[in-house]
Amino acid sequence: MSSASSDKRTLPQLIREALAEPRAEALLDRRNGVWTPTSTQQLLERVENVACAIRASGVAAGERVGLIAHDCVDWIVADFGTLFAGCVVVPIYPTQADDQTAYVLEHSDAKLVFVATASGATRLRGLRVTAPIVVMDGDGDDGLAAFEARGAAVRTALRDVPQAYEAALQPEDLAVLIYTSGTTGNPKGVMLSHDNLGFHARATLDVASDVLFPGADVLSALPYSHIFEHATLYMYLLARTRYSICADPTKLLDDLRDVRPVMMTAVPRIFDRVLTGVAGKAMQHGGLQAALVPWALKIGQRYAYATAMGDGASLWLRARYALAKAIVLNKVRASLGLDRIRSILSGSAALHNDVAMTFLGMGVTIVQGYGLTETSPVLTVNPASANRYGTVGSGIAGTELKIAEDGEILARGRQVMQGYYRDPEGTAAAMADGWFHTGDIGKLDAEGYLTITDRKKEVFKLSTGRFISPARVEAALKRSIFLTQAVVVGDGRPFPIALICPNRELIRSAAPDQSTDDFVRAETLRQTADLGSHERIRYVVVLPNDLTVESGELSPSMKVKRRIVESRYAAPIAAAYAGAATA
Repeated sequence: MSSASSDKRTLPQLIREALAEPRAEALLDRRNGVWTPTSTQQLLERVENVACAIRASGVAAGERVGLIAHDCVDWIVADFGTLFAGCVVVPIYPTQADDQTAYVLEHSDAKLVFVATASGATRLRGLRVTAPIVVMDGDGDDGLAAFEARGAAVRTALRDVPQAYEAALQPEDLAVLIYTSGTTGNPKGVMLSHDNLGFHARATLDVASDVLFPGADVLSALPYSHIFEHATLYMYLLARTRYSICADPTKLLDDLRDVRPVMMTAVPRIFDRVLTGVAGKAMQHGGLQAALVPWALKIGQRYAYATAMGDGASLWLRARYALAKAIVLNKVRASLGLDRIRSILSGSAALHNDVAMTFLGMGVTIVQGYGLTETSPVLTVNPASANRYGTVGSGIAGTELKIAEDGEILARGRQVMQGYYRDPEGTAAAMADGWFHTGDIGKLDAEGYLTITDRKKEVFKLSTGRFISPARVEAALKRSIFLTQAVVVGDGRPFPIALICPNRELIRSAAPDQSTDDFVRAETLRQTADLGSHERIRYVVVLPNDLTVESGELSPSMKVKRRIVESRYAAPIAAAYAGAATA
């Protein structure tokens, strides 16, 4: 029987199990540039102190606690402390747009908020957030250190208090309320129970057991406010790994070289950045290196395609690949800190086979998985030992999948959410007939491997894994009197761009000396400046004509037919992204 099939437990029970064996370096993060360890004992003590402080501050069991910060040990302490207090974690991206942050805190009725910095606290107060705020890097009475000290005093006086909070919890109780974008622009609150996440952790560890081992170095590269890394944290803890935290994505390559992990999770955008960096460095160096690196990467890709997805490599290709490995690819892999990597789990957005094969050519195995926030998140994953490129793997233990008549992927299992918070209609629609309706189109092969072929939902994901609600961004653009129509695209891309139909006559009147294109670009940037950083439009395609019903670009009810528009303007869209990549 797999560990995923064992008795249901709460997350505090799972965390205590994972921390039961003393380890000096359970977590590591950079502090003043130096990797600093946190032991299992230190982590557990801090978590219990925070739990006591939360309850002493008047937050009751089952009430919600907001958490807004970049990845750090303090984030984990606040998260676990909230769970140990019997409360519900509400993770929020620190880069979230102000209106959505305010909406989430109001909708969830958060009774306490942890925030990373004093400036973040000031921002929240400007949004009229009335809940008490604890500042992680604060040194005053509202700082995390003072908060923990108050909890430590309670814990010292009443030794059994944390355990009493935990004892009242049930596996089916709500643990995490995480908000994901909805087509109307307002985020949806996904309710995940202790058992949803605990089951997920044990089931995914079963799949990764041939890669992970006690003491293995792993590295976080995704934000904890994203369900992917949030849930993976529990898997790593259960595996008793040596878990290093990348707090600053711009320092990822430095962290990779320092940690040299055996496993990590990532989204496609990370792989794109790595390959861009490798090629860019070679071009800057010039000379023979500028020619050799692209050649070696291409040979490695061809070899990987031939051996992993084809009928095998020819003698000539094998000879060239051996040379490419010896003079370039092995060195590139080591320079990236990937010389010990056993596999990288890619999820949250589609990964192009070209990227996967380029990495495999360097000796780096990328395995794809699939899931949604509503499924904690993993439904399927490729095991490293049976990786089938081009698919997102087969269902993890205890997961049932089927394809509906219209091609939609349906799922059920213990990792599927309880529902959408305060949204019974949305919950009923998503969970119709006892199956979770993913909104994605796919197909299952005879061995149960899933391939994603299309997206039924209008909300799309960037290659970074962040969701975009195009209706929300388009509404912001159409606030302008100068922009008559707007279509936002960017599924699987690093950022969204906008196709704009301008009011040319009005623009000529307002700015007779400025070109229409320049005016539209400036106006687009201005209208999206107050959105979340991932939602902002960076590049614009100015369309030559308005979208019309007659052209087939609009429905009779004046709704945009997105696939037709994107297909019709595929060339300028591709040119815009190509221009952005070289800018």
